[in-house]
Amino acid sequence: MEHRISPQFVRTSLAASLTLGFQQGSFYRDAKLKGLNLLLHYNEGCLGKCHFCGLSRLRREGPKGKTFIRVDWPLYPLEEVIERTKSKDQIRRVCLSMITHPKALEDTLFVVDQLRRETDLPISVLISPTLIRHDDSLAAMKKAGADRVGIAIDAATPKLFSQLRGKRVGGPHQWNHYWDVVQMAANVFGRFQVGIHLIVGLGETEKEMVHAIQRGQEMGAYTHLFSFFPEMGSPMEKHSPPPLGQYRRIQLARWIINEGLGPAGRMKFDEGGRLIDFGIDISSLIQNGEPFMTSGCPGRDGKVACNRPYGNERPSGPIRNFPFTPESEDIKEIKKQLE
Repeated sequence: MEHRISPQFVRTSLAASLTLGFQQGSFYRDAKLKGLNLLLHYNEGCLGKCHFCGLSRLRREGPKGKTFIRVDWPLYPLEEVIERTKSKDQIRRVCLSMITHPKALEDTLFVVDQLRRETDLPISVLISPTLIRHDDSLAAMKKAGADRVGIAIDAATPKLFSQLRGKRVGGPHQWNHYWDVVQMAANVFGRFQVGIHLIVGLGETEKEMVHAIQRGQEMGAYTHLFSFFPEMGSPMEKHSPPPLGQYRRIQLARWIINEGLGPAGRMKFDEGGRLIDFGIDISSLIQNGEPFMTSGCPGRDGKVACNRPYGNERPSGPIRNFPFTPESEDIKEIKKQLE
């Protein structure tokens, strides 16, 4: 096992493992994975100490080691992953996630280059900004074959970032540097070829989250939204997911901002920072259902490819990020949740 490390080996999400036929199983409501998620792996693990993350050094290991997003990320040879991917027409994009490790930047370039040579899929990289010190690193990723990058800022405010990811927990990550890398990435890859990850429910107000989304928009970065779900054994294992109403309001706000339908400045909040007015009529948006689908990098057809089935919740629901278009019964439930 000690020699099964990146770049020759990569981890895949459980959904990817099932889709590629490494494991057997089916998806609730026949959801189809469209984005192949890969993760670099080293025996030393990630150097980060993020309180909510399954890969954190602060997390207690379970009987099967550390899970990530609540499930195992099995380890497979990169060559075999690529070969199986070639036969799966449903896969529209590949996303390689770095971890904070000294070898991650070099190995990312190797894996991206292999994917470009062996497949015709667009490639995203979820980068580790702490390892990025100048735009040459990003330019090298683009040259290797990546067309988009993502930056997991996760926490919506500098205080929460420090408390959960940075100085306050002895972690290496810095709020200002993360946003500097967002701007750097937009300069290298182009506006809106960049995405930021934000996690709802870490302790921020709705107003703070909406303004973080707006900040990304103004820098040329779409927001890919996640709902907090506790990782067993992590320092936040007893922290509850955000109420559904809160998450639905933020999903609507993200859609309005990212689709250019209105800025955060037109939205109104109560004294507690709760969103009470979106600045536009939202009835047609709710009925459409798209704002409540997974937000992520698109495939060549312009539609979201990184749909991460049930990455924010158990399949039994309630579904927070729909990996497919919500049906009429889903819309009824969403309306109740918003009320």
